[in-house]
Amino acid sequence: MIQLNNISKVYKTKTIETLALDNINLSVEKGEFLSIMGPSGCGKSTLLNIIGLLDEPSSGMINISDQAILEYKSKALAKFRNQKLGFIFQSFHLINDLSVIDNVELPLIYRNIGSSERKKLAEEALESVGLKNRMKHFPSQLSGGQKQRVAIARAIVGKPEIILADEPTGNLDSVMGGEVMDILLKLNKENSTTIVMVTHDKLMAEKTHKLIRLFDGSQVN
Repeated sequence: MIQLNNISKVYKTKTIETLALDNINLSVEKGEFLSIMGPSGCGKSTLLNIIGLLDEPSSGMINISDQAILEYKSKALAKFRNQKLGFIFQSFHLINDLSVIDNVELPLIYRNIGSSERKKLAEEALESVGLKNRMKHFPSQLSGGQKQRVAIARAIVGKPEIILADEPTGNLDSVMGGEVMDILLKLNKENSTTIVMVTHDKLMAEKTHKLIRLFDGSQVN
């Protein structure tokens, strides 16, 4: 499902170069749940952003669903990202002025899906994370765990093949974090959704199929 070959990332300024990733080789099979661990600043989020096509590597090749992604032009890349990938972030990134259901519908607007179909799909996604009764609420009326559930519903509403999660339990207490992790595990098991998750939590990582560790931009196992 995901294949990275010799991926490196260098950030350059006028006076300094910073090597964020160094020769990363990674293979993720369809239906696999992969965790990425490592200390702060080791390149975890950079790697996730490259897999998610939010950033470009300085060198190397990326294949997702047997397609050479780096050959895509920007418009085709945006379409591929919208249809194939779902994103979950540590800080939720919900729009406070929109209701819960409107937040969940957002990715579908860019697919030119009609409003009635968008609403139906958003309701189904919210039901799957146990929040159908909160559709008309606003993010300010929700707990941290509920906000992350909304973020998961938004990530899955378009039925992506791959979910990329950056510290999805990082802002939650252990109980809420466990509930969010259970939802991800259920998605992986029942829908065969491929998931790549960055985490600092060893207990969460141990629940996944595979774990890789980064240190100073390099793979250490």
